[in-house]
Amino acid sequence: MSVDQNLSRWTEQIAREFSLVQKNVDALADLLEEGATIPFISRYRKEMTGSMDEVMIANVRDRIEQLRELDKRKEAVISSIEKQGKLTPELLSAIAKSETLAEVEDLYLPYKPKRKTRASVAKEKGLEPLAERIFSQEKISIAELAKTFIDAEKGVNTEEEALEGARDIMAEWISENQETRKRIREIYWTQGVAESRVLKGKEAEGQKFKDYFEWKEPIGKVPSHRMLAMRRGEKEGVLMLDIFPGEEEAISSIERQIIKGENASTDQIRLAIKDSYKRLIRPSLETEVRIESKMKADDEAIKVFCTNLKELLLAAPLGQKNVLALDPGFRSGCKLVVLDRQGKLLFNTNIYPHEPQRETAKSRIIVKELCEKFDVEAVAIGNGTASRETESFVKSIGLPNKILVVMVNESGASVYSASDVAREEFPDYDVTVRGAVSIGRRLTDPLAELVKIDPKSIGVGQYQHDVDQVKLKQGLDDVVMSCVNSVGVEVNTASKELLAYVSGLNSSIAKNIVEYRNQNGPFKSREELMKVSRLGEKVFEQAAGFLRIREAQNPLDASAVHPESYTIVEKMAKDLQCSVKDLMSTSELRKQLDLKNYITEKVGLPTLTDIVTELEKPGRDPREGFEVFSFTDGVNEIKDLKIGMKLPGIVTNVTAFGAFVDIGVHQDGLVHISHLSDKFVKDPNEVVSVQQKVTVTVTEVDVARKRIGLSMKADPFSDAPAQQKTKSSPDKKRNDKPAKPEPSMEEKLAMLMSKFKK
Repeated sequence: MSVDQNLSRWTEQIAREFSLVQKNVDALADLLEEGATIPFISRYRKEMTGSMDEVMIANVRDRIEQLRELDKRKEAVISSIEKQGKLTPELLSAIAKSETLAEVEDLYLPYKPKRKTRASVAKEKGLEPLAERIFSQEKISIAELAKTFIDAEKGVNTEEEALEGARDIMAEWISENQETRKRIREIYWTQGVAESRVLKGKEAEGQKFKDYFEWKEPIGKVPSHRMLAMRRGEKEGVLMLDIFPGEEEAISSIERQIIKGENASTDQIRLAIKDSYKRLIRPSLETEVRIESKMKADDEAIKVFCTNLKELLLAAPLGQKNVLALDPGFRSGCKLVVLDRQGKLLFNTNIYPHEPQRETAKSRIIVKELCEKFDVEAVAIGNGTASRETESFVKSIGLPNKILVVMVNESGASVYSASDVAREEFPDYDVTVRGAVSIGRRLTDPLAELVKIDPKSIGVGQYQHDVDQVKLKQGLDDVVMSCVNSVGVEVNTASKELLAYVSGLNSSIAKNIVEYRNQNGPFKSREELMKVSRLGEKVFEQAAGFLRIREAQNPLDASAVHPESYTIVEKMAKDLQCSVKDLMSTSELRKQLDLKNYITEKVGLPTLTDIVTELEKPGRDPREGFEVFSFTDGVNEIKDLKIGMKLPGIVTNVTAFGAFVDIGVHQDGLVHISHLSDKFVKDPNEVVSVQQKVTVTVTEVDVARKRIGLSMKADPFSDAPAQQKTKSSPDKKRNDKPAKPEPSMEEKLAMLMSKFKK
């Protein structure tokens, strides 16, 4: 299939924009149009794309969609102007060559159907010729000329009324001029200021937005989290947000473009320019800049969310173990479940080791007996209410050292427990049992369990409810699919929720796979998947390489080698006079291979190298090995913290302004970006990631507000590096009140942290 004319034009532009080879972009576009997924293209079509990674493939896909939407808008604009009988060859060419939506809209503006305007009213009064004469800047007598347009029947009674109407017409011309709008747009982005202020009477109600009650910052430098915070404050009726450049510079820029000299017309044109800017250009471009700045803020926030989600999904799994899982609680007790190595629920009960029941001795006996009866290999404890107390209780039982005791992040478990997925799997159990099961399964395989939960409920995002929900869903779906396929899925044990994220599959086909498995027993080969309803050749091509069958007769079925490449591996084995199994298990045999002997028109060195790498460790899990982590004993609540304490912690969320760290006191602390390292840090993701184990120093404790300040610096109580300090945002040449040194509540906390002395 060759790319159509439009697609070819888009790929040419994309190749230029991303510095890619044209034929590779064409091939990628073809694959995407045919329905190939990003993981499949990245893994199994390297020769066609020039080995583009998943990020670049997604960028190309998204850019194709943007250009497709741009072309749709061009077609609509051209059609509208054509129906008006005003489409010229020059205008058609200009629209066709436009590379942004803003350029298209600027060209369309003079022809865009409008409701009655001051300019249209003036034209109805016959004042357009007067406007044309003045705008031509000829040497004329303005007063004498204006007198000739006085017409009481048309509503023009005086010279000033005639001139006012002419200025209205000129103001609209100026506002619709493409070059004028381009210049002012540039001034907005280079010199514009975002200014927020509290609405009168909303001071008490909007305390969470206090840092933005009087705030200014260059629009081009506003980070994502601050823009989204100000917009949320505006949406909630607490803040007023304006975005504008210096008025004098904007008006002067238009004057330099339009005014050719000084004569009787100049004063009228200057008045028209000022009116055009204030009444027409500024409101229009502010709306445009607000939309674009919101889109940029959304993109940044979504990027943060996706990065965090990927780290969480790829967290190290404990592996298949018999697990006793506890969902801790005080008054309601601790829900206890036992799961076998496949995650199947074997037993559940409640224990009450804490206040007010204090059945500690009885609870110890129950846990100990269950561990012995079910050969428990690990205890998983949710990190919510009573988690540290429950951990202390379990450790006091005296369980064998071989039984691991692990704290598990339970964020989103309550969402899963009340979901249709959980109800379908455990129709006879309540939400408490389902929640405890989820905690246990998260320990053995975080990825397999977390795919059952809406990513937005996992708690690693930033303003996730404020950003574009369509873009957010696309980004998160990309991440989940990437993670699932990079790990691979064991087809005989995977849930239908996990299978649904495999390349080429969907929820319907995943359900059919599980039903076939239940009716016919475990799959014996990848080839048998073709017997599943609706799993045809195209779906098989996309999915097969990511599905594993560990007990298959063909050892390649347990690997990431795609079935389409089995003949290559078989030829390799035949050339070495050994079996495929021997080739996979013997490194000396693989070293004898000369990959150049297996290059064909479709298969090159990138794929052959991947095949040999996979043969070395077939079906390997790319996730890191599991390491047991423990919080500091005796530090269970925020009141136990003291300034200067050094504590182990786990990063739970990374934002643009720093990282949140769980130190085991039921309240995450903030490590501001200025305290992530002794060196300057531009992007927190360069230093920390979700699930990373870190050592932090306590620098601030506010029990009443539940605020904890942390630092990862060697000397956290020294002043932050000069280059890390926030600069005053507004242009110093203005007489505006300077911005506060820190914009958000989190950053204000970090500022306070840096002031502490030993």
